[in-house]
Amino acid sequence: MLVEFKDLPDASRVWIYQASRSFSAKELNEIKTAFDDFVTEWTAHGSSLKAGYEIRYNRFIVLALDQSKTAASGCSIDSSVRFIQHLEKKYTVELLDKMNVSYKQGEYVAYKSLVDFKKMAKQNAVSKNTIVFNNLVTNKGEYLEHWEVPASESWHSRFM
Repeated sequence: MLVEFKDLPDASRVWIYQASRSFSAKELNEIKTAFDDFVTEWTAHGSSLKAGYEIRYNRFIVLALDQSKTAASGCSIDSSVRFIQHLEKKYTVELLDKMNVSYKQGEYVAYKSLVDFKKMAKQNAVSKNTIVFNNLVTNKGEYLEHWEVPASESWHSRFM
């Protein structure tokens, strides 16, 4: 069951998929239509899942699931991953590689491999004050409060 992202409780589980590039306006419209269809039909053992999504900075897809009535199952999580893999192929973009880092350079969102980010930290090209995206948050409340933070407040701090 598709619901507005803003209407989901803060305890809702989240999955964040960062794209290796920004999506175009046309791609965003297509992705939103595809997500509407996917989430509307998303189930766990035949029970409808109460979920929503949002897309931030034209490159982060945030899927949220209210598990208070129906929790995600292995099969439902697998179906969401297959859906994301379909988007990767269709738009020639990486969405599932967790070994990459996104951070802000002014208003621009940069995307680097973890190896390159570590090198940048050693060269002081990024600092503890650099705004990073902590895609390891697990629920909507954490996402709202601790997703977009200075590197010093994230797992990224170990490289500073």
